[in-house]
Amino acid sequence: MAEAPAEIRERHAELSELLNEARWRYHVLDAPTMSDGEFDALMRELTELEERFGGLRTPDSPSQQVGGPPSTTFDAVTHLSPMQSLDNAFSFDELHHWGERVAREAGAGLAESGFLCELKIDGLAVVLVYEQGRLVRAATRGDGRVGEDITVNVRTIKGIPDRLAGDAREIPELLEIRGEVFLGIEAFRTLNETLVEQGRAPFANPRNAAAGSLRQKDPRVTATRPLAFIAHGIGVASGVTIERLSEAYALLREFGIPTSEQARVVPDLDAVETFINEVADHRHDYVHEIDGVVVKIDRRALQDRLGSTSRAPRWAIAFKYPPEEVTTKLLDIRVNVGRTGRVTPYAVMEPVFVAGSTVAMATLHNGFEVERKGVLIGDTVVLRKAGDVIPEILGPVTDLRDGTERAFVMPTQCPACRSELRPEKEGEKDIRCPNQRSCPSQLRERLFHLASRQALDIEVLGWQAADALLEAGLLTDEGDLFTLDEEGLLRADFFTRNARKAERDAGAGERVLSANGHKLLANLEEVKARPFAKFLVALSIRHIGKGVAPDVAAAFPNIEALEAASFEELSAVEGIGPTIAESIREWFATDWRREIVTKWQAAGCVLADEPGEPGEQLPQTLAGLSIVVTGSIEGYTRDSVAEAIVARGGKSASSVSKKTDFVVVGESPGSKYDKAVALKRPILDGAGFAVLLAEGPEAAAAVARTE
Repeated sequence: MAEAPAEIRERHAELSELLNEARWRYHVLDAPTMSDGEFDALMRELTELEERFGGLRTPDSPSQQVGGPPSTTFDAVTHLSPMQSLDNAFSFDELHHWGERVAREAGAGLAESGFLCELKIDGLAVVLVYEQGRLVRAATRGDGRVGEDITVNVRTIKGIPDRLAGDAREIPELLEIRGEVFLGIEAFRTLNETLVEQGRAPFANPRNAAAGSLRQKDPRVTATRPLAFIAHGIGVASGVTIERLSEAYALLREFGIPTSEQARVVPDLDAVETFINEVADHRHDYVHEIDGVVVKIDRRALQDRLGSTSRAPRWAIAFKYPPEEVTTKLLDIRVNVGRTGRVTPYAVMEPVFVAGSTVAMATLHNGFEVERKGVLIGDTVVLRKAGDVIPEILGPVTDLRDGTERAFVMPTQCPACRSELRPEKEGEKDIRCPNQRSCPSQLRERLFHLASRQALDIEVLGWQAADALLEAGLLTDEGDLFTLDEEGLLRADFFTRNARKAERDAGAGERVLSANGHKLLANLEEVKARPFAKFLVALSIRHIGKGVAPDVAAAFPNIEALEAASFEELSAVEGIGPTIAESIREWFATDWRREIVTKWQAAGCVLADEPGEPGEQLPQTLAGLSIVVTGSIEGYTRDSVAEAIVARGGKSASSVSKKTDFVVVGESPGSKYDKAVALKRPILDGAGFAVLLAEGPEAAAAVARTE
């Protein structure tokens, strides 16, 4: 094998130093300065170099080590059997390559064994040792051979029994249980709030919080933290015969040891892939953080036969999801004034790639949230982006502070119009700009909102166009939008261009309306006949979005009926309630807002769902029915599926109740499906929904199911 060039050896040494430092901070100090994704990427680079140049792989290489050395805070304890790490797969190709190697070595025994799949919890690995059914020792993983004795602290965790349950004659003489101690997501947030209130540094993520809680010198402090434990393996077991890992989990449950409810044995790698995809779809529904799925050979005899390398078993692998947490620099905290006047701080960061996109900004909600998270301008922060969820800063990496960081102070004046900022109601955390009608920021946000797909879907009216209209002085408020004409748009540079023909015919410098200008005017004419629910969203009535608007439009089919409705009449409508009712009444109590409606109607907008001419309307086969849709239905968008229901006279409701007639369940349904099952409402799949639309409720009832 070729000797590594000097530059390769230098890079290998640099990677080794970075990885060893990161491992020490992660496993020993509980103060990591590198995200899991960054660590994995560096480790992969290092192992690839060692694959190419075998001489770089030495016993002290990070690729041959497990965990980190034990802290000197607690007594050292030697494990009964080594606690190894897991090799990682980052794609299905890598998973199948692992499966092919296992198949070659396992032979026919693999089909009989199957694969046990379970969630990879992002917590702290620990080992519990029971002798004659009594907990005698608990330890961290440490370097895999020697860990830290944390028995006293582990005894404070409610889910870990001091004595195993069940018949004493069936309890093993010696049982070594491996598992994960973690802090639930909600418990983590509550803990951080408490720490900040006490003037102490918050934890960056739940894993750090769990590790820090478990390593408290005073077990009474650990006892105040709602730590939990889930077992994921067995080491030494004397006095009991266990043939399969899945059988071990069943036995542990009988003993009172928590195990994962999501663990499943599947026959082949195709089924493993299905399990991984299912977990990915619900990755953010679990009470704890996960970063992947662990796949294991179920039969223990086959595990023994496959053996392990110096650091990892050959019979197991961790499939890692794309990292959703990274670290980056918080460059500044600024504020945005939204369409309802709410002033929201947001973080400006060094751009970083996470969960499939590059992120440079993240919301911080309000001044109290900035304080609760304990972040300072200049901090290195942990950023989380869960799929399509808005990026969130979890907290600071306090160990990297150098003293140049500074606290954020909420402004007292609106940055756009200089109005004095204040809470709308006493005790409210949010502060708002009271200049609702003419604050440039609020008006721009409202214009952008009413042009969005969930409202009137005006294609040309984006941020630049909205700014151009305001800078040209063409709008006092959104009521003027439908009075725009070619002459007005010519005053806005965004909507004009130089006219080549005009330069010949009327002299240079003359401008004409651009394609964008013509398109905006055409769009404005087209959207005047949008459904009433779309206009309700466009009006920026607080709490009325695309989910609630159809309920409001179904109960009050035109703007006059809605304005005339009393608080009691509004509150009585399913899906509205007192909060939205109050918001509607407050909106119509403002003169300039009522003028918006008057201006729009004068311009030809139809703020009503009136019956059309005979023959234009679809048969009202769903009249009087309340239908809830959850998940994605093939062939429909969220908006079009609701429109299909409303067009046939039905109500596209936003929540499931006993009054719901059908619940349509598509791919990746949410909690509405669970509620439908609990209330025993008729459930339709995509095909059943097609029957409902085409043949009506009686035919749909025949194919519906109740679970």
